[in-house]
Amino acid sequence: MLSRSTSITRRLALAAALGLLTAPAFADAYPSRPIRLIHGFAAGGAADTLSRIVAEGLQKKFGQPVIVEAKPGAGGNIAADAVAKAAPDGYTLGLVTGAHAISAATYKSLSYQPVESFDMISTVVYYALVVAVRSDHPAKSLGDLIAMAKAKPGAISFGSVGFGSTHHLAGELLNAMAGIEMVHVPYRGDSQSLTALLGGEVPVIVATSVLLAPQIESGAVRGLAVTSPTRTALLPNIPSADEAGLKGFDVRTWAGLLAPKGTPPAIVEKLNTATREMLRDPDIRTRLETAIGGETRGSSPEEMKRLIGTEIAKWSALVDKARLPRI
Repeated sequence: MLSRSTSITRRLALAAALGLLTAPAFADAYPSRPIRLIHGFAAGGAADTLSRIVAEGLQKKFGQPVIVEAKPGAGGNIAADAVAKAAPDGYTLGLVTGAHAISAATYKSLSYQPVESFDMISTVVYYALVVAVRSDHPAKSLGDLIAMAKAKPGAISFGSVGFGSTHHLAGELLNAMAGIEMVHVPYRGDSQSLTALLGGEVPVIVATSVLLAPQIESGAVRGLAVTSPTRTALLPNIPSADEAGLKGFDVRTWAGLLAPKGTPPAIVEKLNTATREMLRDPDIRTRLETAIGGETRGSSPEEMKRLIGTEIAKWSALVDKARLPRI
C-alpha cells in the first residue's frame, strides 16, 4: 500500500503533467520529497565540501533532505551529463565549478551543451588560485619568475591538478600574457601537485589558496601572486598578478547551481531565492568562505548564464592562442 505522502506526490506530478495544476501552485508544493545534488569531483575535495554545505543550507530552507552525490570523472563532465539528462522537475540539481566552462573550450565535443542544456540557478562562491614556489627557489616575486622563464624558454615547468583545469589554464594565461613558455605538468589533484613541489619534481605550481596557506605560513612555500585582480583575505600579504605587473590578469574559479533545461521557471525562481537567502546566513557564509578561501556571491540565473558564456569565450580564445590540444 502506498504511503499517504507518496500518493500525494504522485498525484501532484500527474496533475502537473496534465496541466491541471498551474505553475505557481506546483511551485508552492515544491519540494515535497528529497532533492539530489550532483557534483563531478572526488568525495572529500573542494566541490564535495561546498556541495555538502550548500545541501545543508537548502535542507534548512526547504525542510526536505538534500542528498549529495559525487559522480567524478572527465573534469566534471560525467556529472554535468547526468544533470542534463535528469527529469526537469527540480529534484535533480548540479553544483558546477569553473571547469564547466573550461570543458567547452578543451573538449572537441560534449554529450550536452554547457549553457543550453541547463537552467541556471545562482552562483555560490568565487575564489582565486596562487602561483607558488618552494621557499628556497631563487624567484622572490612573480617578476623574478617571469624574468627567469624568459631567459630560458621551456626550461621551467609548472604543476597543476590536471590538464584542462582552471589551475592549468591560469598557468597558460600567465604564459600568454607574460610572453613566456613554462611547461605544464599535470597531477591528479592539488595535494599531489603540492607534494611534487615540496619534493622538487616541479619548481612552480598553481594551486588553491586554502591548500597553500598553511605551507606559506610555515615558510615551506612562497606565494608569488594570487590570480584574482586584488589581494585575498586569506593571503593578504601575497600580491595579485595584476599588482605584480600583469595588468588585467584575472583567473577566479567559481561554483554555482544549475538544473536540467525545462525546469519550471517558478521552481527555478524558488531555488534562486532560497540559495541567495542561504548565502546571507552568517554560519553558512563563513563555512563556505573558509572552505575555499574566497567569497560567497549569489546571482540571478541570467547573470550566471552570462558568466559561463563569457568564460567559455575567454578560455576558447586562450586554447586557440596557446595551441593546446582539444580532448
